[in-house]
Amino acid sequence: MASYLRSWLYSQNPASESPAHTVVAGTPTDDDDDDAETVHGDDDAPPEFPALNSAQRATSSAHAEPVPVPRILTDAQLMPPPPPPSLASRRPPGMQGGSGSSSLLVPTTTTKPPPQPAKKGKVALAPGHGPLDWANLKKSGQNLRGTDTLLRVTPSMLKEHRTRDDAWSSFSGKVYNLTPYLPYHPGGEKELLRVAGRDGTKLFAATHAWVNIDYMLDECLVGFMVSE
Repeated sequence: MASYLRSWLYSQNPASESPAHTVVAGTPTDDDDDDAETVHGDDDAPPEFPALNSAQRATSSAHAEPVPVPRILTDAQLMPPPPPPSLASRRPPGMQGGSGSSSLLVPTTTTKPPPQPAKKGKVALAPGHGPLDWANLKKSGQNLRGTDTLLRVTPSMLKEHRTRDDAWSSFSGKVYNLTPYLPYHPGGEKELLRVAGRDGTKLFAATHAWVNIDYMLDECLVGFMVSE
């Protein structure tokens, strides 16, 4: 009876004799498992190589040596301090055993003394003949030019006044009577008499061009230079 019912059921449903796998559209199968793991997107990172579960990675990790811990150096190890200076080893240049290149001492082979700084060409003035005394003399109202009016001085006229008691000189076309100023000149009378009776513009500019001669000798103005 049981076999009869079984044959009758098979005859009513023949598809049940060869059961087949039903594939539903959109449902991933076992064959697509590998592709389902691949994620498609905007990530451009390269894959791990070798793979995390590969034999190469397992072998290399088993025999890998431990990474040494970096050593932290102190400031003294990074830059050791300089050696202490030894004053006993320093010698002047020229001495046997001395370096001679790093010393600031005068070489021992020098027999000539170092030159002395040049002294300014000033002389000791007599008492009462300083700059303030000359300024007071100009304000005193005395006739320091030696003439009543301004003159037109020719080169021949200028050459006649070249003595200690009568000294004229021209500076930039202006003629001055240097006689009253001789004892007040800081460089001495001798230096001022070098330009007596001639043009002293060049020597004055080379000696002390910063001096305002128009103010210094304004009360000694005699006149102006003209041609013969």
